[in-house]
Amino acid sequence: MANARSARAGHRLWLPIGAMAGVITLSNVAVNFQINDWLTWGAFTYPLAFLVTDLTNRALGSESARRVVYAGFAVGVVCSIVAGLLGLSTVRIALASGAAFLIAQLLDILIFDRLRRASWWKAPFVSSSLASFVDTLMFFGLAFAFTPVPWLTLALGDYGVKLAMALLLLLPFRALMSATAPTAVKTS
Repeated sequence: MANARSARAGHRLWLPIGAMAGVITLSNVAVNFQINDWLTWGAFTYPLAFLVTDLTNRALGSESARRVVYAGFAVGVVCSIVAGLLGLSTVRIALASGAAFLIAQLLDILIFDRLRRASWWKAPFVSSSLASFVDTLMFFGLAFAFTPVPWLTLALGDYGVKLAMALLLLLPFRALMSATAPTAVKTS
């Protein structure tokens, strides 16, 4: 019985794992393209990772959300390294992204789980906002410190967009709540 339940849960994780891997890879490429002195295109793609994590956390619980993060991390790093070898990204960006992603996503899961019984919008907004702050500082510091890239300026612009995206992504989160209704969610 436990094996059948585990197999069903694993099967349901393929969509969020695939979505996570796609978001990571796309973001690692997009961060190389500046829009202006404050932003890269990665600022608009990466916040989707928090939506994937939060929807998984809501529907399947924190343990499943962590599995998605770990699997997404592994697939994303491999894809990012391949992108680096193809000249679409750099290994430094891939590694910075992986470290920041892992810590920020696990923080997001922890905060979301603690706030899951609050108003529908609090868990995804607060967890995404705080985890995005950690992610932004880690990623830009590791990826661009001691380079000519104006990483502090980019980090400020990036975090501003992440906050706006955290608000905007409440719309699809709310719309998908019924499709991701939790069933006996196991937390922490």
